[in-house]
Amino acid sequence: MSDLLERLRGRGWRMTAQRRVVAEVLDGEHVHLTADEVHARAVAKLPEISRATVYNTLGELVSLGEVLEVATDKRAKRYDPNAHRPHHHLVCAQCGAIRDVHPIGNPLADLPDTERFGFTVSDVEVTYRGVCPNCAAA
Repeated sequence: MSDLLERLRGRGWRMTAQRRVVAEVLDGEHVHLTADEVHARAVAKLPEISRATVYNTLGELVSLGEVLEVATDKRAKRYDPNAHRPHHHLVCAQCGAIRDVHPIGNPLADLPDTERFGFTVSDVEVTYRGVCPNCAAA
């Protein structure tokens, strides 16, 4: 389970009803919702919340570094509350489902000096692609 709500409270982030609902919708393990999915779930909890408020709140959370904006393909961006534990993503090529994965090893160390072209590499994003069990069974 992510600790998004606790992190935001610890930062002293002003917790309006709308912001709290967006954070609650995002809080959880393996959560990678689109902005529209966040809005739909937020409306179920707080019917008067606007799409603009959801988008603005998501933008704020990304700017704060509390939520990652994930773009794994040409589909809509998704929002990942697992912003403070290094991880990669496993993506279903058919339905777009995303799971956080934590492989062993250091992908930075796996890039040989000859392939760095003089870059000082500071971060790595790895996306594993395949077919999830639900799509494989269909």
